[in-house]
Amino acid sequence: MTLVSPSRLIIEPIVRTALLEDLGVAGDITSNAVIAREHRSSAFIVARKPGVVAGLDVAELAFEMVDPALVLERRVEDGASVAAGDLIAEIRGPTRGMLTGERTALNFLGHLSGVATVTAGIVDAVKGMGAAIACTRKTTPGLRALEKYAVRAGGGMNHRFSLSDAVLIKDNHIAFAGGVAEAIRRAKAGVGHMVKIEVEVDTLEQLEMALSEGIDAVLLDNMTTDDLRRAVLMVSRRAITEASGGITPQTAATIAATGVDLISIGWLTHSAPTLDLGLDVNLDR
Repeated sequence: MTLVSPSRLIIEPIVRTALLEDLGVAGDITSNAVIAREHRSSAFIVARKPGVVAGLDVAELAFEMVDPALVLERRVEDGASVAAGDLIAEIRGPTRGMLTGERTALNFLGHLSGVATVTAGIVDAVKGMGAAIACTRKTTPGLRALEKYAVRAGGGMNHRFSLSDAVLIKDNHIAFAGGVAEAIRRAKAGVGHMVKIEVEVDTLEQLEMALSEGIDAVLLDNMTTDDLRRAVLMVSRRAITEASGGITPQTAATIAATGVDLISIGWLTHSAPTLDLGLDVNLDR
């Protein structure tokens, strides 16, 4: 799968909002007071801990929007694994702008690299077992496109980007509709032929009802590994099988061994720790 960064049209408003939040109404009063306007320098973005890089386009844009004279030269690309001490990029240009954009650029790069890093760990845990790792809609408000990109940088795949992508009938939909079968019938009557339908079930009885109505995918929610194996056999390739609910790095391989096609994990985006990165001044320049 080719890794394609989100369009600049998507990234720019996000970065602009972050910069405006940091600049306030007076701008970077510290750098403006301490650093001469004409001063130019070079600095390196360095990994403090091992991980997988994601978000270089975002970091580059943060510096560029502060001062177009700043140049970011990449030493690695998104999706690359780095060790502690590895150089990720070099920034050259006006020192004031470099220091003004530093925190916003590192915030994005550290967070997105953190998402990519935990994703890569889970992907590695289930390697060769046939199950793909996917994120969910449990994303930071305003950062969904970036966080889902970071999941791809870590070797994972994306679930829905929004409520409009596909039908996902969840437990509350089923409760209000009066049952699994009725919810599926209503969904089929209410959407076009291009829209896929997935239904969430937490028992094998619900699964049987869902299969009888015909669906594209089934979300097997919080099932035991024994029930997941039975569910995969029941589905028998008639639909995509997705396991979800409480999956950890320690349990992912066991879940994958049941034969499910997909494992979706919300904490890839909502709880990934930031990858520790730093901006080190290049005093030799």
